[in-house]
Amino acid sequence: MKISDEEPLLILASKSPRRRYLLEQAGLNFSVIPSSIDEARIPLSSPETYVRTLSEAKADDISKKYPEKWVIGADTIVLKDGDILGKPGSRDEARSMLNQLSGQTHQVLTGYAICCKSKNRMFSETVKTDVLFKNLTHEEIEWYVHTKEPFDKAGSYAIQGLGTFLVKSINGSYTNVVGLPVCEVIEFLIKEGVIVIAKSTNS
Repeated sequence: MKISDEEPLLILASKSPRRRYLLEQAGLNFSVIPSSIDEARIPLSSPETYVRTLSEAKADDISKKYPEKWVIGADTIVLKDGDILGKPGSRDEARSMLNQLSGQTHQVLTGYAICCKSKNRMFSETVKTDVLFKNLTHEEIEWYVHTKEPFDKAGSYAIQGLGTFLVKSINGSYTNVVGLPVCEVIEFLIKEGVIVIAKSTNS
């Protein structure tokens, strides 16, 4: 059995190399056309609603230009005790976030939306994963901050990169922490007939 699809019906409306990697690993055929919406114009609401609304805006933006395609939009945030931890702007901010997460459980929320204008279809959802960090020493935080990996990552870490050593356990989707809940995305695309499970021709 294998996942297959026809000519590129899919567009990823994100410049994230991590989301692109996840979809490539899943064997999907797609184009990458990042959305250029002004995220500051998206009204603040509950974290779950905010990331879903933002993902819808990204998908809708690109879908207007390519109405026959299925467009995937997504946004990921890190949540600790109700506070959103964004991308650090300095080493001090990265240190502060990592200290805050050390030995604690936080949540990673990814809102994703899949849109096709010609079919008048928009589906969106927020997926949450609980992530437990190990107790970090001062030396571990300093080393990690100086790798520069934290600086374009929400919460100041990358679970799929060097930051894998920070994570003691997760409860929920791993790919959601990376940036896209692949299981849920593929499940929807199969349901809609965008991709199909094809029988292998090999004996």
